[in-house]
Amino acid sequence: MTAYLVFFLIQALIFAVVCLGLNLQWGYTGLFNIGVSGFFLVGAYVFAMISGPPAFDIESHAAGWGLPFAVGLLGAMLASAVVALVAAVPILRLREDYLAIVTIGFAVVMQLVALNESWLTGGSRGMAGIPRPLAHLVEGPLARNLLMLAITAALVLLAYAALQAMVRSPWGRALKALRDDEVAAQSLGKNAFALRLQSFVIGSALMGLGGALYASFIGYVSPEDFIPILTFQAWTMLMVGGSGNNRGAVVGAFVMWGVWTLSGSVVQWLLPPQWQVRGGAGQIILIGLVLMITLVYRPRGLIGEETAVSTGASGRLVP
Repeated sequence: MTAYLVFFLIQALIFAVVCLGLNLQWGYTGLFNIGVSGFFLVGAYVFAMISGPPAFDIESHAAGWGLPFAVGLLGAMLASAVVALVAAVPILRLREDYLAIVTIGFAVVMQLVALNESWLTGGSRGMAGIPRPLAHLVEGPLARNLLMLAITAALVLLAYAALQAMVRSPWGRALKALRDDEVAAQSLGKNAFALRLQSFVIGSALMGLGGALYASFIGYVSPEDFIPILTFQAWTMLMVGGSGNNRGAVVGAFVMWGVWTLSGSVVQWLLPPQWQVRGGAGQIILIGLVLMITLVYRPRGLIGEETAVSTGASGRLVP
């Protein structure tokens, strides 16, 4: 039971990192990014290349630098940020549905690259042997998972604190102003494209961090790990938890990952073996129902967007 709880918490925390990045893009800036799985993939594969072991088969993949865990995380975030920067130049000139369509295409392209460029990613065989952080310091699967849990939790807290400081700063208030009324924000001298670009790149870097943590935790990545359902999960977590609120992003990640894993256990318990293969579809339907009920009865999510009032002369906003 303890081992499963630790596994659950690590996975939920990884999704929390992704939801924090998505919340910055959508909740604070209004960017309709449906390409979450693409940036998650970039972070996972780049981390595997930087921190993974050498590939003995020269045709396996172009990885195996064996650099430290922290270097791999930074490299994954930087790679995701660079990819986001390059993609954002044409993407961010689009709006709403058009932006969503293009970001979906981006995620599909990233998965196809991972599947077909075997010299770089290992193709359908994926990349294995990805190391855990400081694994030599502890013995046993549970101890290694507990160490991973502590590191992941610390990174989530760091990301949360950094984002809280950012969105409560004048920069964060400018993002909200742009989201609510672009014309009014531009009339006050705000550069709409620059603000969107900054939000998109920072949010995508956090998604890359989530991918790197996933790769390190699971120890193996393949193109099948980054199907569009991952984007659907992240969006559902954010909508249920409450967009425009970093606490809501974290709470939603835990709640909906709990629903996802619990529904999988119920399927295995209730359905006969010949029907369990269809249980995945039942999980998706259940997630959709939870989202619909939440939007009907709690349109702002479990934790609504933070409201702020000015403190007066200081000009600081306090929720």
